[in-house]
Amino acid sequence: MAKKGKAKNTVNKAKHTKLLNRKKAKLKKEQETRKERLKAIAQMKLPKNENS
Repeated sequence: MAKKGKAKNTVNKAKHTKLLNRKKAKLKKEQETRKERLKAIAQMKLPKNENS
């Protein structure tokens, strides 16, 4: 006979998924900020090279 009531692992799975999504979002945000910093550095260095 099938069990009645709430499924056993749903709470843990939901928490795990939430944490993984948070981790993925954090990594993506870090990558975007890194790209922006590199672009800013490249733009700062570019005029110095042209003047020399």
